[in-house]
Amino acid sequence: MKAMILAAGLGTRLRPLTNDRPKALVEVAGRTLLEITLARLRAFGVSEVIVNVHHFADLVVDYLKAHDNFGMRIEVSREDVLLDTGGGLTKASWFFLEDSSREEAFLLHNVDVISTIDFRRMMQFHKEKQALATLAVQERKTSRYLLFDDQLQLCGRRAGRAGKAEMVHPSPRPQALAFSGIHVISPRLFALMKEEGIFSIVDCYLRLAASGEKITAFRADEYHWRDLGKPDDLRQATHDLEQKTLRE
Repeated sequence: MKAMILAAGLGTRLRPLTNDRPKALVEVAGRTLLEITLARLRAFGVSEVIVNVHHFADLVVDYLKAHDNFGMRIEVSREDVLLDTGGGLTKASWFFLEDSSREEAFLLHNVDVISTIDFRRMMQFHKEKQALATLAVQERKTSRYLLFDDQLQLCGRRAGRAGKAEMVHPSPRPQALAFSGIHVISPRLFALMKEEGIFSIVDCYLRLAASGEKITAFRADEYHWRDLGKPDDLRQATHDLEQKTLRE
């Protein structure tokens, strides 16, 4: 099984910790965010990973080399300019298309989130729904919501609780859910991507949902999830790990 870790961001919300390192190498309970993410993926059968890098890219390359790639096949996708989630995935598409006989879905995972989400269950859900992409979502407060219809198909988005909904297909009672930065994606997505350069994968998802493609929600409410974008989040995650509230 293959996966991509999105780790190219500047980590501005984590400053000053990211003044001299990429956010992927910021530590929680003595382990880097990159190591924690790789360990989670490996535990679910992922053996091949591509990591995109930009900010202090060489530090990530040296770190992986020093740890013998944690016993996995790990490729690095360097971005001279930040390409956002969609552009970053497009640049790394060769990794998922190198074996044309494999149609296996893959995981896309932000390096700055930690969770107990069951990737096997999510992958099975993706297969059962025959989805193009499956997004782990939860019912919680966020600054940006994705909207899903009663069949859990993406139908729009909304900024905050009071923002105006941007609908790509009608739904009488759309569910506003928070995206968790974890996707399962079918490789056929690449043939459908028209966007180029710097773009958000969510923009691509919305366009494809409007055309009838299945962009499906995987409800992950029962799982622990935390965004690690701010120093306070790191401290809470450290406490969670030390107290066994959060098990990787």
